[in-house]
Amino acid sequence: MVFEGLSSKLQETLKKIRGAGRVTEKDVKEMMREVRLALLEADVNFKVVKDFINRVSERCVGQEVLESLTPGQQVIKIVNEELIELMGGTQSRINFSPRPPTIIMMVGLQGSGKTTASGKLANLLRKQGKRPLLVACDVYRPAAIKQLEVLGSQLNVPVFSMGDKISPVDIAKAAIEHAGTGGFDTVIIDTAGRLHIDEELMDELYNIKNAVKPHEILLVVDAMTGQDAVNVAESFNEKLGIDGIVLTKLDSDTRGGAALSVRAITGKPIKFAGTGEKLNDLEPFFPDRMASRILGMGDVLSLIEKAQESFDEKKALELERKMRSQQFNFNDYLEQLEQLKSMGPLDKILGMLPGMNDKMLKSISVDEKKLARTEAIIKSMTKKERLDPSIINASRRRRIAAGSGTSIQEVNRVLRDFEEMKKMMKMFSDMGKRGKKGFGRFRMPF
Repeated sequence: MVFEGLSSKLQETLKKIRGAGRVTEKDVKEMMREVRLALLEADVNFKVVKDFINRVSERCVGQEVLESLTPGQQVIKIVNEELIELMGGTQSRINFSPRPPTIIMMVGLQGSGKTTASGKLANLLRKQGKRPLLVACDVYRPAAIKQLEVLGSQLNVPVFSMGDKISPVDIAKAAIEHAGTGGFDTVIIDTAGRLHIDEELMDELYNIKNAVKPHEILLVVDAMTGQDAVNVAESFNEKLGIDGIVLTKLDSDTRGGAALSVRAITGKPIKFAGTGEKLNDLEPFFPDRMASRILGMGDVLSLIEKAQESFDEKKALELERKMRSQQFNFNDYLEQLEQLKSMGPLDKILGMLPGMNDKMLKSISVDEKKLARTEAIIKSMTKKERLDPSIINASRRRRIAAGSGTSIQEVNRVLRDFEEMKKMMKMFSDMGKRGKKGFGRFRMPF
């Protein structure tokens, strides 16, 4: 989980001061010492830590805290605001050209996930109504062109390539011409990387930059490399000039040093974050939402956006009608399970809830296998059984258990859970009839 260690340490430190009715300079000093250690252990750049601690300390011993009616809360508010500022303040978007196509050049070291990030970005922009074209300019790495073509095929995004015998500069120029005639409004150029920064790599990238004049140069860095990610970003910015950063593998980086250091060191914003292996696991980077996650305040806006992407509004209204008329059946239950799964891993979803910290997440048994077994049990039922579970007697339960590779006890559990959910739905439906708020627009089967 992203920022796991830092998040738990900061939350533990701030918890001591949260309800304090009085905060002294000594209290602030002690807290700042713990915050400093937590940031350094998270592999945050030493200079960044020093500046952050100085800014927070200065504000915390000022009038806004010492004379506040709720000094503990004020301290937490200041830490939150400074964390947001550290990561860029506000969301930084792609600068789209008023005259298409917008040219985006993806750069980075080999192994940073650049090609995959290019595909994910194309997928994200396509969902936003853009017509992206992927361009294969990595003519050195074996199978790089093929990898991009496979990604394009999976995403239904066209890929422009001219093989590995043509110079990347010529491929990039030809791709821009092709985009103009083909009606593409965004061009994403996947360039070559090296295992380390060298003159040859920079010269080639510089030549592509001069030839096509990209509107955006996005540097892709692996968040798990910590301080190295920051050093790479600094070097690329000095030699090439970048407009933003894509942090990949942020979900695997339990420390979070790169995310907290890279903006402060380079002055360039993090524009996107890779949060998983799936092709839709690339998100715009919101400093305020990330700060909220770190401090255990949740990320309700991202949760709502994920729900809106995964849950069909018409189906939600139809489900509400079925709830009111008590027609909810196992087909609906299965549909809810599938929509829930499409939102991503359950621990990631639960981690967006306010007040949900690492200890609580670990104490909750998020059993993805249990969901899979439930799905298998429902799929082993006949159409008639799904519509009317009351007909499922002992012999039918044995057949369903055998067909799903589970036990009769597990089949009983699913039937019991289903009945409990129906009762809960009826209760919320009745509340809605009496004018109170019901279940809301998105409903999850648990």
